This record gives sequence, C-alpha cells and structure tokens, in this order.
Amino acid sequence: MGALRRGEQIMPDTAAVVRTKKALSARSFVWRPSRIATYAILILGSLLMIMPLAWLVRSSLMDNSQIFIFPPQWIPDPFQWSNYPEALTSVPFGKYFMNTFTIEVFVLAGVLLTSVITAYSLARLRWGGRNVVFAVILGSMMLPSAVTIIPLFVIWRELDALDSLVPLIVPAWFGSGAYIGQGAFQIFLLRQFFMTIPKELDEAAYMDGGTPFAVLWRVVIPLSTPALLVVGIFTFIDVWNNFLEPVLYLNSERNFTLALGLATFKGLYNAQWGYLMAASMAMVAPIIMLFFLGQRYFIEGITLTGIKG
Repeated sequence: MGALRRGEQIMPDTAAVVRTKKALSARSFVWRPSRIATYAILILGSLLMIMPLAWLVRSSLMDNSQIFIFPPQWIPDPFQWSNYPEALTSVPFGKYFMNTFTIEVFVLAGVLLTSVITAYSLARLRWGGRNVVFAVILGSMMLPSAVTIIPLFVIWRELDALDSLVPLIVPAWFGSGAYIGQGAFQIFLLRQFFMTIPKELDEAAYMDGGTPFAVLWRVVIPLSTPALLVVGIFTFIDVWNNFLEPVLYLNSERNFTLALGLATFKGLYNAQWGYLMAASMAMVAPIIMLFFLGQRYFIEGITLTGIKG
C-alpha cells in the first residue's frame, strides 16, 4: 500500500466497526444472575412505592361504594370524573391555595437567605467558636418537635399572632425552616456543599479587593445552584404538606392551608372519601411535577453534597 498523501485518512472497514460495536454491546449487557436479581428487587420495590399513588388515583375516580369493595376493583366502573370539580368547589380551595402559596413564597425566601448566610459563615469564614455553634445547630436536629409545641404556642399567643400566617412565616427568617429542626438540616446541607468549593477562588476574589459578601454573591452562590435547588425543593414540599403548625395556629377557615382544607372532607362520623382522594390528588400533582422538572438538579445536589466533611 502506497504512502498516504497529506490530509488523507484511512477509512476503517464499516462491517468491522459494526461487528466490534455489537460485540462490545453484547459484552456490556450480559444478563448475569446477580444482575437479574438486582433488577427484580428494584422493580418490586418500585411497584411497592407506586402502589399507594395508584390507589389514590383509582379512588379519586370512584364513589364510596366502589372504593372499599372487596376484592379491590382497580379500574373504576363507572368513572366518577365529577369528584374533581365538586371537591375543588365544595370548599374554598382557591383561598386555601393562595394562603399556602403566600406561606411558600415568604418561607422559601427566608430559608434560602438565612441558610445560605449561616452555612457560608460556618464553611468559609474563620471566627472563634465556629465549631461550637455548628454543633449546637446540629443538636437542634435531634430535638423532638413535640418538645417545643407548647412553648412556641404560648409565645405566639402572648404576641397576639394566633389565627394568622405570622407564626408559619416568621420562624423561617431566623433559621428555623418550615418547622423546628428543618432549618438545621438545610444549613448542614449547604455547609457541606460550600466546603467542596476550592478556597483558592475565595483568595483570588479577596486579592481583587472583594469582601466576604462579594465572594458569597459572585463566587459561592453561582457554583452552588444544585444545592440551593435541593434546599428549595425540600422547603417547598415541607411547607406544602405541613399540617401540624397550621392546625395549631389557625382557627378561621379564611386562613386555612391546603393541608387543613383536606381535613374538612373527613368528619367525625363519616368521610367523603371520593372528594378527599380527588382533592389529595390535586394537591399531590404539583409535587410530582416539581420533582420531574427538577430531578436532575435534585439528584446532582444530593450526590455532590457531603463529599467533604
């Protein structure tokens, strides 16, 4: 074979390339017994996790006589599509949604602000007693929320803040999160992520005349998007599903959240199960959509957080 001219390339045999790719693919996807067992366990676990959601969906399209029939009937016959409009209009669901949305906005803002500042101080700044403060914050995660229910209720009563959204919003601006202990977890999560960022970036910013807040805003936060999204998703879900604090502090129906609104479908002696399931499905749908839209960032943030202790 003669010498190749400049710029010419040797074209590989197409058939040989195809055979090589097939051989590599066959080698990569060999169904070993261990792999089959792993997939079987994962599929079984997934079905067990999905079953409650499937039960919720089928029950939301049935009346009471169909929901509790035995053996269970998985396909509604007939479909009770009217459960959804009747459930969402029989109670002021729009008002409940606006109350929950208001709490979400202010709590998310408070949690992100306080958690970021606290975690940045613990991870990137040097000051006396830093480790002691961090240990106290972690200790609050072990404090049962039931211990603080009565003291907090008395405090808000003396401040004349009961039956308002104030007790559900203000604690988030002081590192508490949606409830006691949650804020400590978010601070811990962000601190661990901030510690994975090379400190050489901070030193370069300081050499250029940057302040600690400038480093936080221009260096740390832009590199911490996955962790911030994880904190935001956790906070959103906790506020959306929170029932204990609203039932303690809210008395008037005009201030009810979605979680309290669901409880109105269940009385002392009877329950409108079809309406309850339909309203529950309407409440769960935004959480499912939120996860599927942000699952890549969510998983990335969970994976990267905690690499460096």
